[in-house]
Amino acid sequence: MQTKLLGSETIAEGTMLFKFEKPKDFEYKAGQNADFFLINSPETDAEGDKRTFSLASVPTDEHLAIATRMRDTSFKRVLKNMSVGTELSIEGPYGDFFLHENVNRPAIFLAGGIGITPFYSMVTNASLRSLPHKIILLYSNRRPEDAPFLENLISLPFHDRNFKFVGTMTNMESSKEKWLGERGYINAEMLARHVDKKLTPIYYIAGPITMVTAMRDMLNRSGVSNDDIRTEEFTGY
Repeated sequence: MQTKLLGSETIAEGTMLFKFEKPKDFEYKAGQNADFFLINSPETDAEGDKRTFSLASVPTDEHLAIATRMRDTSFKRVLKNMSVGTELSIEGPYGDFFLHENVNRPAIFLAGGIGITPFYSMVTNASLRSLPHKIILLYSNRRPEDAPFLENLISLPFHDRNFKFVGTMTNMESSKEKWLGERGYINAEMLARHVDKKLTPIYYIAGPITMVTAMRDMLNRSGVSNDDIRTEEFTGY
């Protein structure tokens, strides 16, 4: 399938959002991903001209959106300098990282950095559709300056009583902004402060591989079965 770049913007330090034309008949579930291919790229490297991105848009949007850290790779350089209207190829959607159907089981989302992208789609979609699921999102970043979608996520609970947002920062010493939320890495103690012990949730984890591994280990030590844990790993490209 073919798509075109509609526009781009910086949404956090070192992070950009790109909007693309949605191909006809392209249908997906909030939380899924797609493969994007550069066409006749002016430069390339050993990693090639394809990248997989979680879709930050929601299925009812008239466009597709992705958010990505702007690493110094040929793909990211080409993407950053791409003119509006430039064509790309897209394949998908892929993945089973989307909200479960059993509304009696809450969803606990654990996000690290750019791992927020599938969750942003999922919580926005749940709010727009007035889904009855109870959702709690714990979102870890170094500083507020590094956190994509932070302001929108902070304001969402005021509009959706089924959604609870918990942001935490691990390096406020290097931040120029104020932060009144949690500090430190997500751990069992933090989780216990915000998740009722009576709940029997399904856990979703997305972020760097090390973060995903650490969160799964923490949940396992707390007695959570792997059957109740779903993960999505984000590599550094």
